[in-house]
Amino acid sequence: MSLLFSPYQLGRLTLPNRIVIAPMCQYSAEDGNASDWHVLHFGRMALSGAGLFIIEAAAVEPVGRISPRDIGLWSDANEAALGRALQAARAYSRMPIGIQLAHAGRKASTAVPWEGGRALTPQQGGWQVVAPSPLPFDPQDAAPLALDEAGIERVVAAFAQAARRAERLGLDLIELHAAHGYLLHEFLSPLSNQRSDAYGGTLENRMRLLLRVFDAVRAQVAPDFPVGVRISATDWVEGGWNVAQSIELTRRLHARGSAYVHVSSAGLSPQQQIPVGPGYQVALAQQVRAATGAPTIAVGLITEAQQAETILASGQADLIGVARAILYDPHWPWHAAVALGAQVQAPPQYWRALPHGVKNLFVQ
Repeated sequence: MSLLFSPYQLGRLTLPNRIVIAPMCQYSAEDGNASDWHVLHFGRMALSGAGLFIIEAAAVEPVGRISPRDIGLWSDANEAALGRALQAARAYSRMPIGIQLAHAGRKASTAVPWEGGRALTPQQGGWQVVAPSPLPFDPQDAAPLALDEAGIERVVAAFAQAARRAERLGLDLIELHAAHGYLLHEFLSPLSNQRSDAYGGTLENRMRLLLRVFDAVRAQVAPDFPVGVRISATDWVEGGWNVAQSIELTRRLHARGSAYVHVSSAGLSPQQQIPVGPGYQVALAQQVRAATGAPTIAVGLITEAQQAETILASGQADLIGVARAILYDPHWPWHAAVALGAQVQAPPQYWRALPHGVKNLFVQ
């Protein structure tokens, strides 16, 4: 039996296979509210045959949005709009659906990618961004406001409140976004965190905010409700966050009951030097998994079925994250199942879609 298409348990959640649709921002919300685009997008992903769909980064407060078009989960209106999109997807799919909770920190207040992605001024609809220290992501940008103690407490409370909303919506899983140069990652990395208080300096102090947020979220949901964390295992910059620190962080998270770590990399500094190639982040997941025993999701240019199968068979990861590949090919899991002689779930409306010679692909 294919490992990629074998079940996997995360807390109380049983995944039918090990393909995880990684969070991908759609930049299509209004005031944080999921739109008709999300109804279409969620439906497309929910009918893909993957084992788990994690909804894009949802900001826990308005200033935590990457762009003015990000979805959020800070208000009743956000919750209602997201519920509408979820209801449509669930009407035709049993796929587990989770959500990534996030705060963009100093990388907030930017234009959507197809409009350049540059930092927005207040006159352009932007806002004052916050960070651990008054250091902008790009030297050309305005300096962020360093969070004071009250600001840190507000952020922790915002994550906790969003977690309550997520469980109330019936979502199956929460992922905390501590990667790609956003706020929780900014506190972890010595490149962006130059504080001299209890949240800066030593590794212990730099991990403090993420661990507090994890504990606050964990306390808001049922004991067996899966909560995982996405990390950038390395900044790919000398003197920055690295694999050794990621291993120590993962040990702490695993001991606290983290369901998994989703191992990505980079995003914190324009100085990053990334050796991009097929599966370029898989070795990072392997190192974290081997050192900690924590369940891991590997992601990063994993585009072929046999490639994904080999990663699992060799013990490099427990789950496979696909992102851009599934936007390009929303039935990537179908094609992977054909290649590996496995089966996927699909609605009966699609059962007659099989090409000549392909049999028994769909679970019936």
